[in-house]
Amino acid sequence: MPEPQDPEVRNLDARSLRGLAHPLRMQLLDALRFGGPATASQLAGQLGESSGATSYHLRQLAAHGFIEDAPERGKGRERWWKAVHKGLRFDDALFTDAAPDVRGAADTYLHEVATAQTRDLSTWLGNRQSWPEEWNRTWDMSSATLRLTPELTRELVEKMHALVDTYRDRAAGEDEADTAQVRIQTRAFPLTTE
Repeated sequence: MPEPQDPEVRNLDARSLRGLAHPLRMQLLDALRFGGPATASQLAGQLGESSGATSYHLRQLAAHGFIEDAPERGKGRERWWKAVHKGLRFDDALFTDAAPDVRGAADTYLHEVATAQTRDLSTWLGNRQSWPEEWNRTWDMSSATLRLTPELTRELVEKMHALVDTYRDRAAGEDEADTAQVRIQTRAFPLTTE
Protein backbone atom coordinates (compact mmCIF):
# COMPACT_ATOMS: atom_id res chain seq x y z
CA MET A 1 0.00 0.00 0.00
CA PRO A 2 1.66 3.30 -1.04
CA GLU A 3 2.12 6.06 1.51
CA PRO A 4 -0.28 8.99 1.11
CA GLN A 5 1.31 12.09 -0.43
CA ASP A 6 1.74 14.99 1.98
CA PRO A 7 3.31 18.20 0.65
CA GLU A 8 4.80 18.90 4.08
CA VAL A 9 6.66 15.55 4.13
CA ARG A 10 9.69 14.96 1.91
CA ASN A 11 10.08 11.46 0.48
CA LEU A 12 13.76 10.56 0.53
CA ASP A 13 15.14 9.15 -2.71
CA ALA A 14 18.69 8.03 -3.54
CA ARG A 15 19.87 11.53 -4.53
CA SER A 16 18.34 13.40 -1.59
CA LEU A 17 19.49 10.71 0.86
CA ARG A 18 23.10 11.16 -0.31
CA GLY A 19 22.75 14.89 0.33
CA LEU A 20 21.33 14.45 3.82
CA ALA A 21 23.15 11.44 5.29
CA HIS A 22 25.77 13.38 7.25
CA PRO A 23 25.59 13.88 11.04
CA LEU A 24 25.98 17.68 10.96
CA ARG A 25 23.53 18.12 8.08
CA MET A 26 20.92 16.10 9.92
CA GLN A 27 21.47 18.17 13.08
CA LEU A 28 21.20 21.40 11.09
CA LEU A 29 17.99 20.30 9.40
CA ASP A 30 16.46 19.27 12.73
CA ALA A 31 17.48 22.59 14.29
CA LEU A 32 15.70 24.47 11.49
CA ARG A 33 12.65 22.18 11.48
CA PHE A 34 12.08 22.35 15.22
CA GLY A 35 13.64 25.70 16.14
CA GLY A 36 12.65 27.81 13.16
CA PRO A 37 14.74 30.00 10.84
CA ALA A 38 18.33 30.76 11.81
CA THR A 39 21.67 31.93 10.44
CA ALA A 40 24.80 29.81 9.99
CA SER A 41 26.41 31.65 12.91
CA GLN A 42 23.45 31.03 15.21
CA LEU A 43 23.40 27.35 14.30
CA ALA A 44 27.18 27.10 14.77
CA GLY A 45 26.84 28.42 18.32
CA GLN A 46 23.90 26.15 19.06
CA LEU A 47 25.65 23.02 17.77
CA GLY A 48 29.20 23.80 18.86
CA GLU A 49 30.52 23.93 15.29
CA SER A 50 32.41 26.54 13.27
CA SER A 51 30.33 28.90 11.16
CA GLY A 52 32.38 27.81 8.13
CA ALA A 53 31.27 24.20 8.61
CA THR A 54 27.64 25.13 9.19
CA SER A 55 27.65 27.46 6.15
CA TYR A 56 29.05 24.71 3.90
CA HIS A 57 26.57 22.08 5.08
CA LEU A 58 23.63 24.51 4.91
CA ARG A 59 24.47 25.18 1.26
CA GLN A 60 24.54 21.41 0.64
CA LEU A 61 21.12 21.02 2.28
CA ALA A 62 19.80 23.86 0.10
CA ALA A 63 21.24 22.27 -3.05
CA HIS A 64 19.25 19.11 -2.25
CA GLY A 65 16.03 21.03 -1.52
CA PHE A 66 15.83 20.46 2.24
CA ILE A 67 16.17 24.12 3.22
CA GLU A 68 15.78 27.52 1.56
CA ASP A 69 16.47 31.18 2.19
CA ALA A 70 14.23 32.95 4.67
CA PRO A 71 14.62 36.47 3.21
CA GLU A 72 11.88 37.88 5.44
CA ARG A 73 14.28 37.40 8.38
CA GLY A 74 17.52 38.67 6.85
CA LYS A 75 19.03 42.09 7.37
CA GLY A 76 21.91 43.27 5.22
CA ARG A 77 24.35 40.47 4.46
CA GLU A 78 22.90 38.16 7.11
CA ARG A 79 21.54 35.00 5.43
CA TRP A 80 18.71 33.22 7.20
CA TRP A 81 17.69 29.64 6.42
CA LYS A 82 14.46 27.74 6.98
CA ALA A 83 13.34 24.14 6.52
CA VAL A 84 11.22 23.42 3.45
CA HIS A 85 9.34 20.40 4.86
CA LYS A 86 8.04 19.49 8.31
CA GLY A 87 8.89 15.81 8.00
CA LEU A 88 10.84 13.17 6.13
CA ARG A 89 9.74 9.75 4.90
CA PHE A 90 12.32 6.98 4.50
CA ASP A 91 11.71 4.27 1.89
CA ASP A 92 13.00 0.84 2.94
CA ALA A 93 13.84 0.14 -0.74
CA LEU A 94 16.91 2.37 -0.25
CA PHE A 95 18.48 -0.53 1.70
CA THR A 96 18.45 -2.66 -1.44
CA ASP A 97 19.47 0.01 -3.94
CA ALA A 98 21.98 -1.18 -6.55
CA ALA A 99 24.48 1.53 -5.57
CA PRO A 100 26.59 0.69 -2.49
CA ASP A 101 26.88 4.39 -1.57
CA VAL A 102 23.08 4.66 -1.37
CA ARG A 103 22.89 1.61 0.90
CA GLY A 104 25.65 3.13 3.04
CA ALA A 105 23.84 6.48 3.16
CA ALA A 106 20.66 4.64 4.24
CA ASP A 107 22.54 2.99 7.11
CA THR A 108 24.15 6.30 8.11
CA TYR A 109 20.81 8.11 8.00
CA LEU A 110 18.99 5.61 10.22
CA HIS A 111 21.85 5.38 12.72
CA GLU A 112 21.90 9.17 12.98
CA VAL A 113 18.13 9.25 13.52
CA ALA A 114 18.51 6.71 16.35
CA THR A 115 21.38 8.73 17.85
CA ALA A 116 19.35 11.96 17.69
CA GLN A 117 16.35 10.30 19.34
CA THR A 118 18.54 8.94 22.13
CA ARG A 119 20.18 12.37 22.56
CA ASP A 120 16.74 14.06 22.79
CA LEU A 121 15.61 11.64 25.50
CA SER A 122 18.89 11.99 27.38
CA THR A 123 18.61 15.79 27.24
CA TRP A 124 15.08 15.62 28.67
CA LEU A 125 16.22 13.33 31.49
CA GLY A 126 19.08 15.71 32.31
CA ASN A 127 16.86 18.81 32.30
CA ARG A 128 13.49 17.56 33.51
CA GLN A 129 13.88 19.09 36.97
CA SER A 130 13.79 22.55 35.33
CA TRP A 131 10.30 21.88 33.89
CA PRO A 132 7.07 22.52 35.82
CA GLU A 133 5.66 19.63 37.84
CA GLU A 134 2.79 18.99 35.40
CA TRP A 135 5.31 18.21 32.65
CA ASN A 136 7.22 15.90 34.99
CA ARG A 137 4.01 13.91 35.53
CA THR A 138 3.19 13.49 31.82
CA TRP A 139 6.31 12.16 30.13
CA ASP A 140 6.77 8.51 29.22
CA MET A 141 9.63 6.12 28.66
CA SER A 142 8.12 2.68 28.40
CA SER A 143 8.83 -0.58 26.68
CA ALA A 144 6.76 -3.61 25.76
CA THR A 145 7.97 -6.89 24.32
CA LEU A 146 5.37 -8.84 22.36
CA ARG A 147 5.51 -11.99 20.25
CA LEU A 148 4.22 -10.86 16.82
CA THR A 149 4.39 -11.80 13.16
CA PRO A 150 5.74 -9.25 10.65
CA GLU A 151 2.14 -8.57 9.57
CA LEU A 152 0.96 -7.88 13.14
CA THR A 153 4.00 -5.68 13.74
CA ARG A 154 3.20 -3.59 10.65
CA GLU A 155 -0.44 -3.31 11.78
CA LEU A 156 0.64 -2.15 15.24
CA VAL A 157 3.06 0.44 13.80
CA GLU A 158 0.38 1.77 11.42
CA LYS A 159 -2.12 2.06 14.28
CA MET A 160 0.41 3.93 16.47
CA HIS A 161 1.12 6.36 13.63
CA ALA A 162 -2.60 6.83 12.99
CA LEU A 163 -3.17 7.60 16.67
CA VAL A 164 -0.39 10.21 16.69
CA ASP A 165 -1.88 11.75 13.53
CA THR A 166 -5.22 12.28 15.31
CA TYR A 167 -3.42 14.66 17.69
CA ARG A 168 -1.98 16.82 14.88
CA ASP A 169 -5.36 18.50 14.35
CA ARG A 170 -5.83 18.92 18.10
CA ALA A 171 -2.38 20.44 18.64
CA ALA A 172 -2.28 23.69 20.58
CA GLY A 173 -1.03 26.84 18.93
CA GLU A 174 2.36 28.33 19.78
CA ASP A 175 0.68 31.34 21.40
CA GLU A 176 -1.42 29.16 23.71
CA ALA A 177 -0.22 29.10 27.33
CA ASP A 178 1.42 26.01 28.84
CA THR A 179 2.40 24.35 25.56
CA ALA A 180 5.66 22.81 24.46
CA GLN A 181 6.86 20.78 21.51
CA VAL A 182 6.37 17.16 22.57
CA ARG A 183 8.49 14.53 20.85
CA ILE A 184 6.78 11.18 20.29
CA GLN A 185 9.22 8.41 19.41
CA THR A 186 8.20 4.93 18.37
CA ARG A 187 10.39 1.95 17.71
CA ALA A 188 9.44 -1.58 16.74
CA PHE A 189 12.07 -4.17 15.88
CA PRO A 190 12.64 -7.89 16.38
CA LEU A 191 14.89 -9.03 19.22
CA THR A 192 17.46 -11.76 18.93
CA THR A 193 17.01 -14.17 21.80
CA GLU A 194 19.86 -16.50 22.61
